[in-house]
Amino acid sequence: MTMKSYRTTPATPPAKTTAAHSMKPRQLTMMGLGSAIGAGLFLGSGAGVQAAGPAVLISYLVAGTLIILVMWALGEMAAANPDSGAFSVYAERALGRTAGATIGWLWWLQLVVVIAAEALGAAGLLFSVWPVIPVWALALLFMVVFTGINLAGVRNFGEFEFWFAILKVAVIVVFLAVGAALLLGLLPGVASPGAGNLTGNFAPHGLGGVAAALFVVIFAFGGTEIVSVAAAETEDPERSVGKAIRTVVWRILVFYIGSVFVIAAVLPATSASLASPFAGVLDAARIPGAATAITLVAVVALLSALNANLYGASRMVYSLAQRGEAPRVLTRLNSAAVPRLAVAVSVAFGFIATVLELLFPERILPALFQLVGSTCLVVWGSALVSQLILRRRAERDGIPLPLRMRGFPGLTILGLVLLGLIFAVGFSADSSRVQLFSTFALIAGIALACAAGARLTSGNGPANR
Repeated sequence: MTMKSYRTTPATPPAKTTAAHSMKPRQLTMMGLGSAIGAGLFLGSGAGVQAAGPAVLISYLVAGTLIILVMWALGEMAAANPDSGAFSVYAERALGRTAGATIGWLWWLQLVVVIAAEALGAAGLLFSVWPVIPVWALALLFMVVFTGINLAGVRNFGEFEFWFAILKVAVIVVFLAVGAALLLGLLPGVASPGAGNLTGNFAPHGLGGVAAALFVVIFAFGGTEIVSVAAAETEDPERSVGKAIRTVVWRILVFYIGSVFVIAAVLPATSASLASPFAGVLDAARIPGAATAITLVAVVALLSALNANLYGASRMVYSLAQRGEAPRVLTRLNSAAVPRLAVAVSVAFGFIATVLELLFPERILPALFQLVGSTCLVVWGSALVSQLILRRRAERDGIPLPLRMRGFPGLTILGLVLLGLIFAVGFSADSSRVQLFSTFALIAGIALACAAGARLTSGNGPANR
């Protein structure tokens, strides 16, 4: 048996539609780390503390455990079969063509909506500290600049993401050091808040608060799965993916749980400073200019996510086109081995959504987020199910794997159980029930469209497995 048996369909696209393997392993590692450390941590973590109080740490532990299991599962599959379609390809090979196409289009739609939100969010934050260029102009400028970066080649994209991630990690390390000094009473002239906020009212809103915070936390972890997409354009993916996965998972937990612990210990759940929790903690430590500095870091975090999401969206639709699930013209590459039309199609939706949101504020993006808000849960679930099926298939056929998820199948099943519990909690809460129903309605619509497309193209092209 060969490794190709695990892939089941060793499709080889024409030479002119094959992307380059020019991303460095260090870039892949930092991209995985940077994609998870975004505005969801710098700004959204405060909402989690408001919802659950210090008990938000339980929400982070549950979500953190789930994302570790998902990343291990994705790492095993990506090392064996690095493909720009990643979990969409794995779902196709495990569950069939319609399932794979549905997951791919669902993830693509989520990313193009988020691209618009990130451009507008970064523009709004920058305008708040530098009110010179209008928000609409900044948003469009960001879209143009990062489209250019993506078209310039995966090596340049990876380098931008590497330095963006370095900046965010450095800020978190400094924040943790300042927070530890504050809590231990080591800052001159500043009284330590002690452990009163943690022990006085650990769960002010009970299990309901923990459940409400869980969805805030999950949204913050969304995007980590992009590592499996980038593996297809990384040097020596079999080794790079394993190293990236191992590095990313423990650093995410340290940075996220460490940061949220400091926030919950310093700021009460009723504090107005939780609107910008990092700035609130630094203000409590009497660090001058904290609010402005954190706002600028949040801008960088949003732009980093915009850059990564445009990359991920373009590579996903590129993979769909290679498999006959999108027009084949989207597989064409420019001189830098970038699928230029796939980038253009992905960013075009973002441009349109940005303009509509500027014309009709607070109406377009909230409606779109209502549809795609729970997409990451569906993608994570598909990854776990696919790994369960493909790993058993590989073991049945005696196929060696370069990277094996430990504790199989128990840990994979544990991940699915956690996911099922999260869905159960979501459907029981008014705040998330409508979002989940909207997402499942969207999935049904995409699946019907993909099934109809499969019938029309049956027997034609590489999509016919």
